[in-house]
Parts: sequence; C-alpha cells; structure tokens
Amino acid sequence: MDAPIAPDVPLVDLHRHLDGNVRLTTILDIARQHGIPLPAGDVEGLRPYAQVHGVVPSLVDFLLKFDLLKEIFVDAEAIERIAYENLEDAVAEGIDYIELRFSPAFMGERHSLAPRDVTGAICAGLRAARGRLPIQAQLIVIMSRHLGEERCWEELEAALAYQDQGVVAVDLAGDEANFPGERFRRHFERARAAGFRITVHAGEAAGPASVRQAIEELGAERLGHAVHAIEDMAVLDLIAARGIAIESCPTSNVQTSTIPNYAAHPLPAFLQRGLRVTLASDDPGISAIDLAHEYRVARDKLGLTRDELRRMQANGVAAAFLSDAERAELWRRKAIGPRV
Repeated sequence: MDAPIAPDVPLVDLHRHLDGNVRLTTILDIARQHGIPLPAGDVEGLRPYAQVHGVVPSLVDFLLKFDLLKEIFVDAEAIERIAYENLEDAVAEGIDYIELRFSPAFMGERHSLAPRDVTGAICAGLRAARGRLPIQAQLIVIMSRHLGEERCWEELEAALAYQDQGVVAVDLAGDEANFPGERFRRHFERARAAGFRITVHAGEAAGPASVRQAIEELGAERLGHAVHAIEDMAVLDLIAARGIAIESCPTSNVQTSTIPNYAAHPLPAFLQRGLRVTLASDDPGISAIDLAHEYRVARDKLGLTRDELRRMQANGVAAAFLSDAERAELWRRKAIGPRV
C-alpha cells in the first residue's frame, strides 16, 4: 500500500545518518577497487552483515553494523561518492529537503582520515549534487561521545572549517548511556557561539534526565529519538514550553530494543500532548527501510490518522534548520510542482 504522504506538503528527513546509508552495491564496488576483504562477494550474501532485520539486543549492538561500513570509508573519493549517492537516494524517495548527519572522526578512524578531510569530502559531494539533483540538502556534524572529549573537539573544529559549505548544525550521538551529555557542555557552548544550530541524541539509551540535560545545558533545539522523555511529565512539559522538535525514528527504536515493540512507542502520546514530532529514517541503509516505510509504520503500527501524519510532515518543515526565507521557498517549490 502506498505511503500516506501528503502531496501538498514538502517531504523532509531531518535525522538521517549519511554513514548509515550506504548502498550494498557501493560497499562491494569500493571494496573491490581497494582490495578490502568482505564477508561475502555479492549483495545477498552481504546483506546480513550490513543490515539489521528484526531486533538486536541494544543500541550498541546496532552500532556494530558500522564496523563493516567503516572499512569502505577508505578515502575522500569514496566518501564523496557516498555523500552524492545519499542525495540520489533521497531524490528517489521523493524527499524535497534533507539534513544529512555524520561523525567525521568515526567515519575516518579505520583508515586514519582526519575529521576535516572527511567533512571536506562530504561537502564536495553536496557541491557536486547542486544543480544536478532536485533536492535541497544541508549537513549536521556529529560529535561521537564515545570517542571522548578530545576527539569531539576535533569534530567540532571540522564543522567550523566547513561552516560556509553546507554544515549548519552539530549533534551529539553514540553511547549515550556511558558517555553522558554533561561531559560535552563546553563543546556546545563553542558551537552555539559560532552560530551552529543544535540537535542532540537524547532519551534513546538513557532516561529523561538526559533529555533535560540536552535542552537546559547543551541548548538542544531538536532531539533525536527522545523516547524515554515519556517517563517524566515535567520533561514533556519542558519540551512543549521550549517548542523543541522531536526527530522520531520508530523502526530504529524497535530494532535497537530502545522500545520492546511498536505498540510501546511514545510517538502517538507525544502528538496528543501537542509536541512537535517529525518522522525520520535514522540509518536507512542498515535498517533496510526508506522514509515512506516510516510513514506506513506510523499509520499501520502506531495507528496515526491521516491528519496526524500530515501534521508530522509539516512539523518537519517547521523544524528544519532553515531561515524563514528558505522555508518559504521550500513551500513555494512544492506548490509549483517538480523542478526541471
């Protein structure tokens, strides 16, 4: 059945990990070019090593799928290609605007690539797509908390170096349970002072206190996942009072065992409380999904109405890290139809 996507509202994805969306054919191709051994030599054989089907015990187990992907982040050329293909995939999904996020130190660690070089290659992929692909895109640099404070400073410096080339925001992601956000307050002070927008993974592998800390101490304007915020009504009130948007990724939350099943997902409750929730795909290459799949899940598994789905779609446009003029232009382009 077709995804229940409103045709008159721009379709956006605000939470997609570029490094978690790599085509299986690209993994095979780059590995062959560079003589990188893989556990299988064809797409179907590779699938169980690169994708999650069903459920894994935890977020950390889900992140292990990146071990294979890091093997093929071999140089700037490969990374630029992956960035460009991410945009091609988004166009194929009918997405009008996307914010791609990535951790440059995490992507570069297997082949000792500097965070600045990784970020530069991704910006080059965006430049190559400009004028060729009918999509608007911006970048979010992730600071990977589990790599420690010093490596996160390097990632922030990489973001600053490319702030005028598509990097508009920073994020904090990784092992939330063991690397709490308070260790990164100074990083976010520096990011905010530089004019970056702020989104934070919070309330995914830790409780509602992590969500409060992300808002009050890190300056989060948006929250990645935030599923455990539902456990504290005062935190929900804080999210509502601040107008914080929630980037909700239901399939990922089930696959990582963040929640036990779709019936337990707090997204419908968030909407009922009037929170600004938008749907996103997280790591679609690893999860073997696309954005339309999340809209079908929201309808068929979470029981959302067409009006609620449309509202989430519009919430995404409202929460995008765009200026008012850019947001108006996004709506205008949707109104006049496909670009040529």
